[in-house]
Amino acid sequence: MVRKHYRFTGRVQGVGFRYRAKHAAGGMCITGWVKNEWDGAVEMEVQGTEEAINRMLVMINRSDYIQIETIECREIPLEEQETSFHVR
Repeated sequence: MVRKHYRFTGRVQGVGFRYRAKHAAGGMCITGWVKNEWDGAVEMEVQGTEEAINRMLVMINRSDYIQIETIECREIPLEEQETSFHVR
């Protein structure tokens, strides 16, 4: 299990990014959160296996409307008590 913090820029707000992320997370036993930022970016923290997180990112990026230009990623400590994924 790993936990990662992501910051996405590009055409990522107003295109269903957060709800696509929530749907993908639910099908892969990933916990965490996703939210829009004031500057047009989207931030997301996810916790799960490396494989599940990578599959989630592929699902998010399959949208015709989402256009990710940059992804910043860093590994962060696990949150043991977290049980779900939610949109903030």
